[in-house]
Amino acid sequence: MAEGAKRFGNLPRFSSIVVHDNTVYLAGQVSQLVEGDITAQSEDVFAKIDALLEEAGCSRDSIISAQIWLADMDDYAAMNEAWDKWLDGRAKPVRVCVEARMAKPHYKIEVLAIAILNDA
Repeated sequence: MAEGAKRFGNLPRFSSIVVHDNTVYLAGQVSQLVEGDITAQSEDVFAKIDALLEEAGCSRDSIISAQIWLADMDDYAAMNEAWDKWLDGRAKPVRVCVEARMAKPHYKIEVLAIAILNDA
């Protein structure tokens, strides 16, 4: 076990948040909006990330890296519109976005984010 790591939202298979050495690691976030299009699912996922970052003690301004998986790259433009709106006026993290087969058929997007704690 990583010494000094703080874990939040411990689930049977993983923690929702791990904080270690001023770095906040979030588990991949997906939307449970079964009927939601990519915009709705993206906005839902970004709201989940906001809530987790707040629980950890920071905000989306603190994100330094994001990994995005899309079930269909045809959704790339619409996801980017939601992303740009979410991060409007904020520092942009490094980012990667790829197409991947998802764990459940209704998942259109999964996002993993890494952030730093403010003023630590």
